[in-house]
Amino acid sequence: MLLVVTTLLPACRRPASANGNPVVVIETAFGDIEVELFADKAPLTSAAFLGYIDSGWYDRSDFYRVLHIDNQPSDAPKSELIQGGIWKSNNKLAVSVKGIPHESTRQTGIRHKTGVISLARAAPGTAGTEFFICLDDEPGLDYGGENVADKQGYSAFGKVVKGMDVVRKIYRQRERNQYFDPLITIFSIDRK
Repeated sequence: MLLVVTTLLPACRRPASANGNPVVVIETAFGDIEVELFADKAPLTSAAFLGYIDSGWYDRSDFYRVLHIDNQPSDAPKSELIQGGIWKSNNKLAVSVKGIPHESTRQTGIRHKTGVISLARAAPGTAGTEFFICLDDEPGLDYGGENVADKQGYSAFGKVVKGMDVVRKIYRQRERNQYFDPLITIFSIDRK
């Protein structure tokens, strides 16, 4: 009997996505956001993000920043996104995290399209715990794009597969100077 159970158990396990990539759930008061991480295309970024999740760093963190067309300088390239992480909830930890090697969109082929999740950064190789979700197609955030002075773009590493309505609800919340007011609590981010 034990042999039958151990033989059947692997067959009962299904990958989190059709191609075996992990799926994570971002739990907020506005609802859940399910994100497939493209570990097959952006392995370093995906592994780092999963490590932060497994460490519980995103428990009681926040979506704290929002970019709208009308809250950015008129002479700058525009983006529409919501940004979250531990920058506001645990800044000491956020600034202590060693940067992740930069996996550009040129390397991965993952473009900043509607629902794509990506890591925020200063210079290439400085991305850590802070992430953003695109509300629309954002080619300016890709390698060679106009939104980043160094033209290296950001490290896209997954996409919302369920809950874009939740992302849009969060996007429409009150903000002041690009920051949500009040902050939008992320209760947790967990593997599905």
